Amino acid sequence: MLFFRSEEHLERWLQQHGGDRGAVLTLADTWTLSKAWYPDRRHAGWRPRSIEQSQAVLESVGLRDEFWSLAPR
Repeated sequence: MLFFRSEEHLERWLQQHGGDRGAVLTLADTWTLSKAWYPDRRHAGWRPRSIEQSQAVLESVGLRDEFWSLAPR
């Protein structure tokens, strides 16, 4: 995960370093995802989610495009 100040900063970084753009989230969207992804890890009965459950969490916060697909490719 990399953090950038702006779209322009991201574009300059990509020009200098190459690579694929990947997904871009605002800080607010990242916070929303983190609250949905990690609500209960400290609870004694916590168990890892299935792939289907994890996919549902991503979709619940609006991350539905191919980048966020957890299905094997």
